[in-house]
Amino acid sequence: MKILKLIVRLLLFLAGAAGFMGLVMPLIKRRILNIGNAAGLTVCAGIMLYALFLPRVNRLLARWWQYKVGKVILSIIGFGVVVGIVLVIVMSVCIIRAAHVKPVQNATAVVLGCRVYRERPSLILTERMDAAIRYLNENPDAVCIASGGQGTDEAISEAECIYRYLVENGIDAARIYIEDKSTSTRENLAFSYAIIQENALPEEIAIVTNEFHEYRAGIIADRLGLSYGAVSAETAMWLLPTYYARELFGVLYEWLKFS
Repeated sequence: MKILKLIVRLLLFLAGAAGFMGLVMPLIKRRILNIGNAAGLTVCAGIMLYALFLPRVNRLLARWWQYKVGKVILSIIGFGVVVGIVLVIVMSVCIIRAAHVKPVQNATAVVLGCRVYRERPSLILTERMDAAIRYLNENPDAVCIASGGQGTDEAISEAECIYRYLVENGIDAARIYIEDKSTSTRENLAFSYAIIQENALPEEIAIVTNEFHEYRAGIIADRLGLSYGAVSAETAMWLLPTYYARELFGVLYEWLKFS
């Protein structure tokens, strides 16, 4: 029995440590800190601490359970944990399914912007642009909209960065429209749709973004009345846990806003 308990503690600690390392990498390599890895690091640290002090924590919980107030508090915490796990599973299924919704042939590709370091694209944006190039090469009659405004620390707009990259990689400039005013996914799609209408472009769109982002972008597209499919960029594994965790909060926000 003691050996089994030690194995459980070891597995818990290793799981927490693995998650912690996966989430701290973007912070170490690129100073990326957002609600995703901040929350994830907190949870993983909690799991490791629980594994280290499991006997003491369990004795403390057992003591609290003897009191009515303690039972209420622990029941609420337990219920919250269960609900949280269920929500993560449901959102994950939705995210995975949305990333595989194929667009119609020669749909108008809307490339969603992401951070630009002065004039250099971030890795996430580069992944999206590479996905756009593949799609445009496979659909020679399709055009695309480079969408994304300019942040205070960006020397050029995200749309301009996308435009330059696509042209440098063989995409005809005549196939690219620029939308450089948006500051959010909602504005990306809404402002791009205005360009589609102004230029009589095909109204079926292909949302070009990372796989973790396709579901939330699709929710917004649905609310705008857009017909869409997904052109999903694969996210580098060392970035995926951080951005995936952040995306869960984004999806939850969209769900709550919708309700």
